[in-house]
Amino acid sequence: MNEDTICAIATAQGGALGIIRVSGPQAIPLTSSIFRPAQAGKRLEEARPRTLTFGHIVESEDVVDEVLVSVFRAPHSYTGEDATEITCHGSPYILQRTLQLLIGHGARLAQPGEYTRRAFLHGKMDLSQAEAVADLIASTSAAQHRLAMNQMRGGFSKELGKLRDQLLHLTSLMELELDFSDHEELEFADRSELQALASQIEQLISRLTDSFATGNALKNGIPVAIIGETNAGKSTLLNALVGEERAIVSDIHGTTRDVIEDTVNLGGATFRFIDTAGIRQTHDTIEALGIERSFRAMSQAQIVILVCDITEDESRFQAFYNQVLPHLADKQVILVLNKCDLSATPRFVPPADVQVLPLSARQGTHIDRLRSLLAASARLPRLSQTDVIVTNVRHYEALSRALGSIRRVQESFSTGLSGDLISQDLRECIFHLSDIVGEVTTDEVLGNIFKHFCVGK
Repeated sequence: MNEDTICAIATAQGGALGIIRVSGPQAIPLTSSIFRPAQAGKRLEEARPRTLTFGHIVESEDVVDEVLVSVFRAPHSYTGEDATEITCHGSPYILQRTLQLLIGHGARLAQPGEYTRRAFLHGKMDLSQAEAVADLIASTSAAQHRLAMNQMRGGFSKELGKLRDQLLHLTSLMELELDFSDHEELEFADRSELQALASQIEQLISRLTDSFATGNALKNGIPVAIIGETNAGKSTLLNALVGEERAIVSDIHGTTRDVIEDTVNLGGATFRFIDTAGIRQTHDTIEALGIERSFRAMSQAQIVILVCDITEDESRFQAFYNQVLPHLADKQVILVLNKCDLSATPRFVPPADVQVLPLSARQGTHIDRLRSLLAASARLPRLSQTDVIVTNVRHYEALSRALGSIRRVQESFSTGLSGDLISQDLRECIFHLSDIVGEVTTDEVLGNIFKHFCVGK
């Protein structure tokens, strides 16, 4: 454990108030050394835990600010250490000067994520809960908030705990069988019962692994590719969807040369819109690279909006549709018949197997209908704070390895392999699940996780 006392600003700039967090063995006396209580004789070291004391931050006889100081005593604090929180006015000068005073009296500036790392090291939370803290801070939609809150409160950890208990039970039976392998008359469990338990564990891990597709979309935004020919109105549609001039709009063909992204919150979920270069035959090298990226964006999208200019003739649309059709497999496709303000009906017959919506991106006609259609096309489950959905790539990789291990266990049962080989795969499965909550994680992995946190957390 690190014996340093750390300090950092825990609030964003620009607010009326600012908070400085101090944590470590000398947090309370160190804060007291720059703090003068308003009530004479009431020293901060004597303050009761989880109480507020009003007073002043002072440097010699100069008053820096009027503040409130919260006192927390180990282990009943966020980090599990003695800690204080200084609430002062949000002036950058006041905050920086207070930090300098703390550092001058022996504290050091906290590293990114060090408060949460100390909370993990002191057993206040497991590693999956610690990672959820960063997700909660970064959440921008109701769905992201619900998932992060559930994980931070231990919902995912409880699921993993149940799995580990079942695996340990299965492992103990196998180990007993190995220990008494010389006594043929002893039988601790029927092999068919063990196989059934392994199958149940496999289903649970598989369900968690499969949830990553939904979790990743909710966390990073559901990717929506806006695809069409040049000058079909893709950039105008992006601007209408996000409500600002995000992309350059021009009557000149081939204006968009690269993908442009922006996000919008619809129905409690984040949608990541990707405006792409218009698809056409071209000899322009730069435009050709943009078109290549358009096809790449289409392959990575969950939903594809095909933007078609209804003033164009049928042959042109049909040629474009035939070109993109091979890339639409397993995608939710919405065909936008753009420029309906210029023509009442399209000059072509829309495909029968896609959702069709006439609109005018330029005038904003039926944009709300498109937003509703997008929310419905996402097919996201209704989530509560009790739902367990995997959103973290590290967790997904560990679960995938655990799934491979438990499937080898099932194969071993089916083929009648020896118990020692089965036990090895069971231990490997437990190892990968334990890695998620940080029971077997290295300092290098911890450093990589917490370096992405903000300094004050």
